[in-house]
Amino acid sequence: MEVIHESDPMAVTRCAWVKQDDPLYVQYHDTEWGVPIRHDDTALFERICLEGAQAGLSWLTILRKREHYRVVFDGFAPAVVAAYDEHKIAALLGDPGIVRNRQKVEAAVNNAKRVLAIQDEVGSFADYLWGFVDGRTTQNQWAKRDDVPAITPVAAQMSQDLKRRGFKFVGPTICYAMMQAIGMVNDHTVDCFRHPEVAALAIPVGDRAG
Repeated sequence: MEVIHESDPMAVTRCAWVKQDDPLYVQYHDTEWGVPIRHDDTALFERICLEGAQAGLSWLTILRKREHYRVVFDGFAPAVVAAYDEHKIAALLGDPGIVRNRQKVEAAVNNAKRVLAIQDEVGSFADYLWGFVDGRTTQNQWAKRDDVPAITPVAAQMSQDLKRRGFKFVGPTICYAMMQAIGMVNDHTVDCFRHPEVAALAIPVGDRAG
């Protein structure tokens, strides 16, 4: 994906949580955070795994490990991860390139199985998740970082249903962080240059002018 404003990363206003001196963080904010992921079950499964791995840590910690995660978790293909046995889990727990927490690793395997079950029931994991917002991004208008909630009623509803289905590491805070990241909500603050850009991306192709 194209890096926006790469030549002069300080020339625009960004969300206050972005570490401006970290190119990886800037690129993530400028190109990924809030961009709607509507149809890619693998990308959505990756996101729910990494959000769970982040619990108790910073997102930057996970972001720096993400490429290695993608390698050792077989691209986060749900059917592959669902088949991991104890030998594979032990290998993952010995890998310093990921968060070596047994509960988090086992949760990823468990959640892969739950994703497959949703695919069988609903058709796709994407359709299931986006159903919580009726398939459309919620366009928020937060003035500053402190205005942005950590939990919303929709995130709490999603968390409750995921837990009912057997998912692990899917509390409402984790669910809302995922909703922000995959574009179910536009939580860029209104002074951030990405707010209008992400808002435009959230409009279904058939509804766009021109």
